[in-house]
Amino acid sequence: MSRRVVITGVGAICALGHDARTLWNGMREGQSAIAPLAGFEDQAMRVKVAAQVRDYDPAQYFDAKKRPLLDRVSQFALIAAREAVAQSGLTFDPQLATRTACVIGTGVGGEVAHDDASKRLYAEGNPRLHPLTVVRIMPSAPASHVSIEFGITGPTFGITSACATSNHAFAQALALVRSGMADAALAGGTEACITLGTLRAWEAMRILADDTCRPFCRQRRGLVLGEGAGVVVLEELEHARARGAEILAELAGAGMSADAGDIVMPSPTGAASAISAALKDAHLNPGEVDYINAHGTATPANDPTETKAIHLALGDAARTVAVSSTKAVHGHALGAAGALEIVAALGALREGVIPPTANFLDPDPECDLDYVPNVARETPVRAVLSNAFAFGGLNAVVALTRAP
Repeated sequence: MSRRVVITGVGAICALGHDARTLWNGMREGQSAIAPLAGFEDQAMRVKVAAQVRDYDPAQYFDAKKRPLLDRVSQFALIAAREAVAQSGLTFDPQLATRTACVIGTGVGGEVAHDDASKRLYAEGNPRLHPLTVVRIMPSAPASHVSIEFGITGPTFGITSACATSNHAFAQALALVRSGMADAALAGGTEACITLGTLRAWEAMRILADDTCRPFCRQRRGLVLGEGAGVVVLEELEHARARGAEILAELAGAGMSADAGDIVMPSPTGAASAISAALKDAHLNPGEVDYINAHGTATPANDPTETKAIHLALGDAARTVAVSSTKAVHGHALGAAGALEIVAALGALREGVIPPTANFLDPDPECDLDYVPNVARETPVRAVLSNAFAFGGLNAVVALTRAP
């Protein structure tokens, strides 16, 4: 018998706010944090809007000795992890430290440090880069810094699978705790991708919106980049009960698949396979799922493909399930997307409120599900799926249920 795994803490930072509660409130209210792109006024940018973390001063969170070690991507991970651990009430004594895992992913890694190094080397012609460049850039840095922060000495590593990164991190942490290799885990994702180099790369793909993010809507014009981080504390159920922890929800299952097809075009069968695998792993019937937090990027290809995948996986139950994409308010944070969106899953389960798909105008005929347009819906929620489908055909879906 595999062990049951629950969530006892959650933390986040993104364009909507610097903590998980503010993020959830913004999701629930459909309050968009997408705004004109700031910080690149000296560049002729085709990117017009983004969901940036604003009013952020690293000095409020990290002392002068620590800051040189930390790319923005690691800073966000630490802020989210601190909030999650504080809410959980865990203290990592030497025994628990060895029985705790740390799985923190990122889609692109330390892009601020990468951009700084490129500018110094290529624009300024300076062959001497900062001696901490490598440890700032490496994709495993956020996981390492979170481990160091809390003295976690159990399995610690990074995950990178583009936009499915965070859900893959949750799935791996779930497996570690279920199997008995760990009793607790910190898991999530982080991204600080709004740099000149990254923006230019996304401009070249020509899939960015120039107005706002409108998932599943006929007038959608593409995705809007976001940034931030989200981290949850996972615990084996009896471990959490023994210490009297408040249980936020159960991480009931996860499903993963690969399209093994096109590097950019999504596949409805591949996505459906991951959804079906998550349902099976969580011992859920399709009719028991009351809400799906969709990947919902608002690109021409993703939204109808995801709609087809939900039909394939849920069958007749697809007609009655509520589906929404919160990327309409916090943007697409790439590797951190699923880590922000698990906040929506937790909020829906705990408060009986399904966050809306904001900025919705007219439905797309190819997108024929209940997308909860513009206004949150109060209704009992027993189980939630959170979808993440990435470039490269990498799919990861997690299933959450009410606290046992």
